[in-house]
Amino acid sequence: MSVSQSRFDPTSHRRFAAVVLTIFLAVFVALAFSPSYREDWLLENVLVFVLVPFFVVTYRRLPLSRISYVSLLVFLVLHEIGAHYTYAEVPYDAAFEAILGRGLNELMGWERNHFDRAVHFLYGVLITYPTREIFLRVASARGFWAYLFPLLVVMSSSLLFELIEWAAALAFGGDLGMAYLGTQGDVWDSHKDSGLATLGSLLASVAIAALHAALDRDFTREWVESLRVKEPVPLGEVAVERLLEAGDRSSNDGAPER
Repeated sequence: MSVSQSRFDPTSHRRFAAVVLTIFLAVFVALAFSPSYREDWLLENVLVFVLVPFFVVTYRRLPLSRISYVSLLVFLVLHEIGAHYTYAEVPYDAAFEAILGRGLNELMGWERNHFDRAVHFLYGVLITYPTREIFLRVASARGFWAYLFPLLVVMSSSLLFELIEWAAALAFGGDLGMAYLGTQGDVWDSHKDSGLATLGSLLASVAIAALHAALDRDFTREWVESLRVKEPVPLGEVAVERLLEAGDRSSNDGAPER
């Protein structure tokens, strides 16, 4: 039995996952009432309607770590806040003013609502570890690749979200399209959002790598091994020829004797 298996308590972990799911559902239901823009709320939650059931259904075969579930919970709660108010109109400034007597925008000298910027950055920070865990456990990614692949997933998914927003804005147009797009007049909004998500993921990857380097004596060896060439023969046409030869041998072996 491995160390990870010996320290894994299925019953305790199941309870923890159930608590996380319950907290999210409570937040989801609370923020589903009277959103600022119901159509935008529905659009924002399309992905949630797919991902949350996916994690529930796959729990038996792929229960994620507590760190991953908490990371996903924090991001989804922030996303639900943005969906309730629309990302461009989350009243964080009013909340700061009520607590501190001055709005955050005034303190920072900002002229736009930066809630969407913060969530894109935190998307990179919070989604990197769960994605890394899946790559480690499903794809057996190791060393350098266990850090690169989650970063690429965050970058590509962030870009995909921006393309979906652009397509939705074109398809629906009007106030709904603008509410969902949320550029607030910034022509570089999509670029900045994707860049912040990438930055967040990069910082998370560096932090994870630094922790592993400090705690894992095999960290350097694993990185070196992950970059070693395992197959010295080129692929492409060589691999095709190899497959064709294997297919011919299989056919000949299965041919009836005459």
